[in-house]
Amino acid sequence: MKPRGKTEQSSADPGAVSLQARNVRFDWTGTPLHWMPDEPIASHVMNSLNLLLPEGERMFCQTFNEALPMVRDEKVREDMIGFIGQESMHAETHNEVLNQVLAGQGIDVEPYVRQAEFLFRKAAGPRPARTEQARRQHLVERLAIIACLEHFFAFLGDWVLNADLEGKNADSRMADLYRWHGAEEVEHRHVAHDVAVYFGAGYLRRAIPMLLVFPLFIVLVARGTKFLVTADPSLPNIGYFRLTMKLFGAMWRGALPGVPSLLWSALSTFNPRYSPESVGSTSQAVAYLATSPAAKAIAS
Repeated sequence: MKPRGKTEQSSADPGAVSLQARNVRFDWTGTPLHWMPDEPIASHVMNSLNLLLPEGERMFCQTFNEALPMVRDEKVREDMIGFIGQESMHAETHNEVLNQVLAGQGIDVEPYVRQAEFLFRKAAGPRPARTEQARRQHLVERLAIIACLEHFFAFLGDWVLNADLEGKNADSRMADLYRWHGAEEVEHRHVAHDVAVYFGAGYLRRAIPMLLVFPLFIVLVARGTKFLVTADPSLPNIGYFRLTMKLFGAMWRGALPGVPSLLWSALSTFNPRYSPESVGSTSQAVAYLATSPAAKAIAS
């Protein structure tokens, strides 16, 4: 399915939508590692997300489940429950890709997965606290970090909904995977921000974590890409400098989002008037979700 470009979006905004987890069904039989055949490096950049997302989104769900009993606002609670359902489905679906596409084609994913487990379960997970106030403050810190990460996922979701993957001869199943996930990220882009605000995370407490989250996100994706390129027997084992040059080439060709737009998006969160609603279009996201082949497959 060709994405609806920015100029083709309906200008009608559906307003607030009720978030719900959509069941999806993918058949990964025969899915190539280089699912954009002429863009093997860009394929592995996107593939690297499958190394990170299952553990990352499980951490999101765990943190929100920890916070949920403290929430008294019914709208915030409703959005959190919808968010948890969607993120749980994302985690399990990307885990299937991890096992069936990457590991299924002979790539030993365990070394990187163990690092992701340490990062999201230990470094970014709950910690013992002596007082209830200390536990709550650590929870607020984790919610602020999630809000930063969700900003990037909404940015990437908006990008993939508008990217010409068909022009790259992308595998239709992988294109649908990232567009389905990306559309739901755009759809619920406000939730993590709203929850952090509800728990008292002011401007500085929401903005400062971006100074850590932005470079860390870039490093994790770069390391995941290098890991996959090294493990891929069909590609030469190149160093980070040559890999970076190839990444810039893929960005220039439109196979990946560009660094300037990613950096500008990160900087936008430092505007005191920043709102997640500025990222992407709810109407475009909902329109894609209504036609996603994977979502329609489970309904048929």
